[in-house]
Formats: sequence, structure tokens, C-alpha cells
Amino acid sequence: MRDTTQPDNHLPNAPGVGFKAGHFDDLIATPGPVQWVEIHAENYMGDGGRPLAQLRALRNVMPVSLHGVGLSIGGESPLDGAHLARLRHLCDWLNPASFSEHLAWSTHDTAFLNDLLPLPYTPATLARVADHIDQVQQALGRQMLLENPSSYLAFDASILSETEFLAELVHRAGCGLLLDVNNVFVSATNLGFSPQDYIAAFPLHHVGEIHIGGHDAQADEHGAPLLIDSHAAPVADPVWALLDDVLARTGPRPVLVEWDTDVPDWPVLAQDATRADRALEALAS
Repeated sequence: MRDTTQPDNHLPNAPGVGFKAGHFDDLIATPGPVQWVEIHAENYMGDGGRPLAQLRALRNVMPVSLHGVGLSIGGESPLDGAHLARLRHLCDWLNPASFSEHLAWSTHDTAFLNDLLPLPYTPATLARVADHIDQVQQALGRQMLLENPSSYLAFDASILSETEFLAELVHRAGCGLLLDVNNVFVSATNLGFSPQDYIAAFPLHHVGEIHIGGHDAQADEHGAPLLIDSHAAPVADPVWALLDDVLARTGPRPVLVEWDTDVPDWPVLAQDATRADRALEALAS
């Protein structure tokens, strides 16, 4: 029988899934290899109701990773103090095993854009993002992990590579990193670089969490491949292969399967979690 006592407050080196309310009963009764869940912070900033009740119940059986999508870490404007206070309140009672955000921006003046937009990798951007990370970590009283983005264009203004930028952020701000393997594959395909070379240059010893997910394959106006990080499909075979490469370099890490739109029934998601579990188990052989 599954232990229903309060779990240790750390993410196990095992598969996790992004929590969806329709999977609640299955996660409680038949989680299979899934040992932790991720939630999006902005969905749980209310004062009560069924979402928070389900979250409290889940927290009693497995660790929860808290993933933010609204801080606009890369934005030019100051961080939203009210949003940061709501995030602090959520962290205080949930006590998540991990907190992460994106290397991206989504605000301009008073407008919030429902997207995670890229930024140029310059000294000025580096200083601003490092200051924002420091502000978040001070406010929350915990280290945050920063996720590498999926990219569809590159800035002429960039003078640092993405991996150099992330490594310097770790050095300056003391944050950890969340390595999204699907984002690496999407960016590599769209911008024409080697995903294996990117992984070789990534500061892997600072990775606290790994993500995999699905993408949509399209073509640009010139007929070249264009991948969209949709989280709406099974994990593609090249992404699984890249995960194996990452794990061979890092050793076991918590691995999250993301599926946020066109969410399938639980057996389909559990199948991807099982495949992630096999990738982790292969490290011991």
C-alpha cells in the first residue's frame, strides 16, 4: 500500500507529471512510476475551492514542484510586488520541493502578455535578470531554478551564448537551473545548431530538474522545419534520445513529463512517465 504520510520535501530522481485536475483520482489510486507532480503557481493563488483542496491532498502523498509562468523575470519593468506576495503566500503554506520560472519576459509597462518571450543575451540583460532572480529568492526565502527557453529567433544584439548567459546567472545570483530537453531540441531545430553541442556546453552540475514534453512540427515560409513548443503531443523520439544523452552526463535527476493542452487520459500520460522511468533505470545497468 502506498505510504500516505507527509512526504520528504525534496524531488526524487524519478518521473513526475504536470498535474491536471482530471488526473487527480488516478494519481492518488494508481500513480504507477510517478513520484511527484508539478503545478503552475498562478493556478493556485486563490483563497480556496476544489483546486486548493486537491493540491493539499496531493501534497500529502507526493512532493510538489511549483512552476511560475507570470513573474516576467526577463522584463525591463520592476517585478510585480503584488504577484510576488501572492507567490510567497503560496510557497509558505505549500512548502514546495522546488520552485522554478522561465528565462523570458511577459510584461510591458502595465500590460501582461500571455506568452513567454525571448530576450537578448547582453551584459545589461544579464544584470537585470540577475537582480530579478535575487529579488525573488530573497522574497521567497528559497533558491529558484531558471528554465532555458524554446526559441524561434535569435537577436543580433546577443553577445553571449544562451549557455554562457545561464552559467553567469548561476554565478551571480546563486540560482539553480531547470533543463527543458524539449526546449533544447525545438531551439536547435529552429535556429540550426546542434542540440548535443548545447548540452555539452550547459552547466549541468547546477540542474535540479529536467523537463520533457511534446512539440508540433510545422514549416516556415521558406519550407524549413519549424517546431512549436506546444506541450500538446507525446514526447518525440529525438527528444527521448536527447534525454538519454543528458542523463548519461548528469546521472539521475527528477524528470517531468509536460502535457498542458489537448491533455490525454491518464493511461497515455502514464505511458510517457513509464518511458522516463526506464531511462532513469537504464543508468543503473
